Amino acid sequence: QMQLVESGGGLVQAGGSLRLSCVASGDTFSTYAMAWFRQSLGKEREFVARVLWNGITYYADSVQGRFTASRENAKNMAYLQMNNLKPEDTAVYFCATVRKVGVLKSPDEYDFWGQGTQVTVSS
Repeated sequence: QMQLVESGGGLVQAGGSLRLSCVASGDTFSTYAMAWFRQSLGKEREFVARVLWNGITYYADSVQGRFTASRENAKNMAYLQMNNLKPEDTAVYFCATVRKVGVLKSPDEYDFWGQGTQVTVSS
């Protein structure tokens, strides 16, 4: 079992930046892939970024070049640095984890989820 808690969401103007954090507990964090998803009102949960246990990352096209996913295994932490934010980035952001390797873009592939943190980008 893994427990995840996100933080760092908030309200920011377009072009601004936010850094989301996700703290994990309950198992050996370093063996898990970590991902970020987002969900806006009336839409399906959408893949944002994934970082494997060894730091290899993969991004959705919509955030490539603007968002950076990272992790600190020694601290059981994962991060999502979001730069040049756009109003269409507004959503609840979730971190998720699974003990697998691969592209892992589907929410169905993840076993454990945080409660989410709201990100609102004003125009």
